[in-house]
Amino acid sequence: MKKNRIIITGGGTGGHIYPGIAIGKYLKNFYPQNKILFVGAFGKMEMKRIPNEGFKIKGLWISGLNRKNWWKNFFLPLKILVSLFQAILIWIKFRPNIMIGTGGYASLPILIIGSIFQTKIVIQEQNYLPGISNKILSRFATIIAVAYENMERFFPQKKIILTGNPVRNSLIESNLETEKNKGNSSLNKSGLNLLILGGSLGSEKINEVISKNILFFKKNKINVTWQCGKNYYERFKTFEDSHIKIFPFLEQIENFYNKCDIIISRAGALTISELCIIGKPSILIPSPNVSENHQYHNAKYLQDKKAAIMIEERKIKKEFIHHLENLLISQEKRLTLSKAIFQLARPNATQEIVLQINKILASG
Repeated sequence: MKKNRIIITGGGTGGHIYPGIAIGKYLKNFYPQNKILFVGAFGKMEMKRIPNEGFKIKGLWISGLNRKNWWKNFFLPLKILVSLFQAILIWIKFRPNIMIGTGGYASLPILIIGSIFQTKIVIQEQNYLPGISNKILSRFATIIAVAYENMERFFPQKKIILTGNPVRNSLIESNLETEKNKGNSSLNKSGLNLLILGGSLGSEKINEVISKNILFFKKNKINVTWQCGKNYYERFKTFEDSHIKIFPFLEQIENFYNKCDIIISRAGALTISELCIIGKPSILIPSPNVSENHQYHNAKYLQDKKAAIMIEERKIKKEFIHHLENLLISQEKRLTLSKAIFQLARPNATQEIVLQINKILASG
């Protein structure tokens, strides 16, 4: 295979960054002759995360539309013009054979410029409800790799390929199905293991409901691993004891997935994909503070498939213990959820996306 020049773009959140990293690593590991350049937004997390993964990245002066504080959008028109000019310079210098967009406003300028230069474009959409950027860019794409069925509501059907979301290799390689079967045993003397995931920054509502039910966990012999988020660690770390372990963030999270029996989590697209692969019964509490309310739609999709329990954040105080108790009491309920969510797993997503990329490159 000839040496190809590939731009991967997307960012602002981990949900856009990590799929790009997974695709980039696969392309580099199996086709080391490829030259890969990432493009993101100045000042955002991708500018640190991408170099840590061994890739070069260029930053654009661009930001998303601020829906809450409109006055903060004053410089947005200027940013768009400047970022388009920066994107032209990046394209001319790098001259990519193909461009891959994983969503977020950082991808808009460079992919629009790529379309003007008639570069082949692949879009990867993680969510059940697509973001604005990918909706706009879909008209320029050769293919659109999606994680959910029925996405022709938003994208041209002839461009859609159902692949799932790329997830970390370490998670896929773990013998999680065996651990899942061990974990879903009956409630025993040592109790079940509960994993709480509120995202890297943490969720105040989830943290509060967990802290207010510490006595419930102890009474029912539940062992709790609680990722409270770096913004809340100092506030909640005093609740830690022999049965409740509190962390600002969980590195190598596959180890914690293996040991848990029930998961309480936000409903980001990549988290959903990981939960499908590990096949554990889950209670999803979608964040209402994300664009397009996409976490709600991700969680609702699983709930409709009877693959997870969803609690809206505004109902968390009233419904949390009710749903958790039902899972604790019923091994059958846990196994039913576990089997249903595991059937939705697509562990070969990265390979399938790269296969499509290679087909486009091979076609010239």
